[in-house]
Order: sequence, then structure tokens, then C-alpha cells
Amino acid sequence: MTVRRIVPNIQVASEEAMGTSRDFYGLLGFEEVMHMGWVMTLASPANPTAQVSLFTEERTGPVVPDLSVEVEDVDAVYAEVVRSGAEVVRELRDEEWGVRRFFVRDPNGRVVNVLTHRAAQDGT
Repeated sequence: MTVRRIVPNIQVASEEAMGTSRDFYGLLGFEEVMHMGWVMTLASPANPTAQVSLFTEERTGPVVPDLSVEVEDVDAVYAEVVRSGAEVVRELRDEEWGVRRFFVRDPNGRVVNVLTHRAAQDGT
């Protein structure tokens, strides 16, 4: 099982707070690489897998996840998580922005967004 990246997710109070956070993380060298209104991802230009995501809300799930883990094969990881008996917070599904993902609760109560970019998974 291959982990491609891990991204901390930070819930912010508003889009204005998202902009303030973007400016702060910019001081550390991060640049905006994705903005969908309710979620923004910042990445290091020198190491694009070093990222932070800012959320005002989670539009397709029940909660804002605490972190995101991109894996090589989300379907295989999902099957393993289900077999383990871990609590699936949101079932596996495809999102319109090109990821396939699910949410699972870790033993400490943190919600993890586990995902694969569909193009990376199917080779397109």
C-alpha cells in the first residue's frame, strides 16, 4: 500500500478567515494551488506534496476531516478498513473534482479523508 501524501485540514470560520490563513501560510512559503470556495489547498512550490488545506465547511461529507491521506489504491484501502471494523464516517464515492474518497474515524476520534485522484488510479 503506497501513501502519496498527507495533508492537514484546518477548519476556518469564513472565506475571509481562509484568506487570512492563506496569507499567513504564504509567509511560510505556501502558495494557493486549488480554491473551490469552501476548500482551498496551499502547497510548497519546491515540494508540491507538502500541503495544507483550509475548509469553511465540507460540502459532500458530514464533517470536515482532520487530515487527508492520498493513497495509490483507495478501493483496496477501503476494503481493508471495512474488514478491520473501523468506523466509516462517509462511504467510498467519486467526487466531481476528480477524486475517489471515503472518511474513516481513527482510534483517537479524528476523521481521516482517504483518497485517490481518479486519473492517477486509472492511468488517465
